Amino acid sequence: MLRNIGRTFLPAACRLAVNSTAPSNASHRQIYRSFHTGGRLLARFGKRPVEPSPSQNTFTWGKFAHATAFTVVGAGSFFAGCVIWEYEEVRAVMRRHMERGPLWARRPFEPGEKWGEWRAQLSLWWASQTEGQKVFWPICLVNVLVFGAWKIPSLAPTMLRYFASSPASRGFRLPMLLSGFSHYSFIHLAVNMFVLHSFSTSAVILLGKEQFLGLYLSGALTSSLASYLYKMFVFSPAVSLGASGAIMAILGYVCTESPDSRLAIVLLPMLTFTAGTAIKALVAFDVLGAALRWQLFDHAAHLGGTLFGIYWAMHGRQHIWEKREPLIRWYHNLREAGKRR
Repeated sequence: MLRNIGRTFLPAACRLAVNSTAPSNASHRQIYRSFHTGGRLLARFGKRPVEPSPSQNTFTWGKFAHATAFTVVGAGSFFAGCVIWEYEEVRAVMRRHMERGPLWARRPFEPGEKWGEWRAQLSLWWASQTEGQKVFWPICLVNVLVFGAWKIPSLAPTMLRYFASSPASRGFRLPMLLSGFSHYSFIHLAVNMFVLHSFSTSAVILLGKEQFLGLYLSGALTSSLASYLYKMFVFSPAVSLGASGAIMAILGYVCTESPDSRLAIVLLPMLTFTAGTAIKALVAFDVLGAALRWQLFDHAAHLGGTLFGIYWAMHGRQHIWEKREPLIRWYHNLREAGKRR
């Protein structure tokens, strides 16, 4: 669940992401190698604070207002899109039911009939997945593809500009979302995807796949906004990336909605605790980490994602998602009007 890359990486990263001219090939390779040292980054460069250079953009209240507006509009668009997705899913299920007849009248699937053997096996495997896992695997695939893109040196400028968020960068809005699908090491990626897979089934049972996706994407934006706000107050232009902020939003929701659920640590299965206790401990840990300015994690982003998930469980779902009927009615009328043309 690593997210913060550290202050010491910023000068090279920000010059690459902010400057209009591309760096030389030598500096390019040096930045790329430094970025992929992963967890050894702080040990290699030390914890010496680095001041922003004059060429770097400063994160002002005006830029924070733009980031806030981008977060609000983006989160609203994600939830609106997921409401429309839910509407289309219901229509598709009803249409398939009317066209194919009742379940007992359908002919069973024959593996070698229309598909090759491997496609048949893939289809059977997909059918065996829970609804939560069916949402998880596409998210995981996107994260894996982005991780693979980091391994291509020629893509380093693009990845640093769009898939690593920093309040000092010129294009600071789009990376707020894209950095939530970006990981700089395999361990970073594996840990985040393992945690997401562990909670995806229970979260989708509570939320439904459409609301789950809306909460996940909105959590990525909210966590980045919290990270920006914190870095503005502590004058830190550190570069951040990782899915942990979005995952923490899911954890915050699940643990608030089901506080009596029992959780355990992977390597210590005998040690169990309630979900309510876990979320309180995580919030306390991130508050302490932000207050003491620990450099290994982006504690502000974790805290922002967690608080957004808690808010969604206590108020957001009731006052936003459950009042989506006007949007559904508007979209239905728009869809029907388009058919009559």
